[in-house]
Amino acid sequence: MEALKSGIIDFVATDHSPATPNLKEISSGDFSKAWGGIASIQFALPVLWTAAKKHGAEITDMAKWLCEMPAKLIGQQNSKGKIARGFDADLVVWNPESHFTVIPEMIHHKHTITPYMNEVLYGTVEKTFIAGVPVFENGNFVKLNSGKIITTQNVNKLHRSN
Repeated sequence: MEALKSGIIDFVATDHSPATPNLKEISSGDFSKAWGGIASIQFALPVLWTAAKKHGAEITDMAKWLCEMPAKLIGQQNSKGKIARGFDADLVVWNPESHFTVIPEMIHHKHTITPYMNEVLYGTVEKTFIAGVPVFENGNFVKLNSGKIITTQNVNKLHRSN
């Protein structure tokens, strides 16, 4: 957390691991054979907020780590990563003080393997909007497949300009 707060680490991202349970090598416990990453995008915001608030981080830090800096990395800092006129209305409404316990029945991932099982996390996501359109409300998806793929061309442009 100190590396994030001091700026040594610029941002936090997720892996979106599509691995099936058998590829995780849970029964063998052999991490050298296990498919990397965890299916955790659903819990990314609450996990980070739970840790961040314990270390004195603010909501503005979260916006920087999860929105502003990732947008900058991919060259989208003029349209994503902030709430501002002319920016995409990709938004999340969340309650930073609300908490929940991770249980299998709440997991939206195809596979319910998570290191956060039975953990108490803070920051309940209440609504999510993509380009201003509601896609998630009160624990349910209300519209699927609404996002747009961000291509590597954006990342390549950024690296060429540095």
